[in-house]
Amino acid sequence: MPGTAPAIALRGLRKSFGDHTVLDGVDLVVQPGTITALLGPNGAGKTTTVGVLSTLLRPDGGSAHVAGHDVVTEPQAVRAAIGVTGQASAVDDLLTGAENLRLMTALHHLGRREGRERVEQLLDQLGLTDAAHKPVSTWSGGMRRKLDLAMTLVGHPAVVFLDEPTTGLDPRSRRTLWDEVRALVAGGTTILLTTQYLEEADRLADRVAVLDGGRIVAEGTPAELKSAHDAGSLDDVFLRLTEPSTGSGASTDRGTGTTTPTTSKEVAS
Repeated sequence: MPGTAPAIALRGLRKSFGDHTVLDGVDLVVQPGTITALLGPNGAGKTTTVGVLSTLLRPDGGSAHVAGHDVVTEPQAVRAAIGVTGQASAVDDLLTGAENLRLMTALHHLGRREGRERVEQLLDQLGLTDAAHKPVSTWSGGMRRKLDLAMTLVGHPAVVFLDEPTTGLDPRSRRTLWDEVRALVAGGTTILLTTQYLEEADRLADRVAVLDGGRIVAEGTPAELKSAHDAGSLDDVFLRLTEPSTGSGASTDRGTGTTTPTTSKEVAS
């Protein structure tokens, strides 16, 4: 999208916990109104990246901008522009779905009338109206994750971080949530998705970035990555890029999907 400012821009992002380096110079650009899937093995730094972008963690180096705002110097502006659906459900089981959403509207300082209208809109948008006044403890896992998403959307975020949003859902519930995510993007929302389900990334993402050893080791469209690595699926691409034996192999050139030689240190450190 020439001339359009990125929704997310990471430049040389670094983050360590003690002596353990988690992010070791991450570069990533996400364009507005798109879905980018951030993939990587457990411990690769996906959740840490989301933590930095959502201002929950302070980076040690490099820069990170969300919706044009610096996460370090403009954290309030970043928080006003984002929504986050984490790995763990944020809903209160003792409340009804409508009560959970009303609580979120209060946290966003919406007036009583505006808050009531926003709750009704989101319940309808996500197909939760019929269960709205039942305790969330009686809801299915898929319904609870849809409520999580609805709570994320209360403030009309321009950028949404979905951190493994479909973990534990059955295939039908997972695909229902995919439809909701696609509808958000069609309306102009930008999505950064972390997931362990490679099919999910293949079906949903406009672009995929693979994080390993604290760095982006490959980036491109799903088709580009599969073509560059002569692979029939993203599962095959993922395994080739993140297995220790790929350390002396190749990485994918961003934007073109072509491969360029990398050293073992570049992939694993």
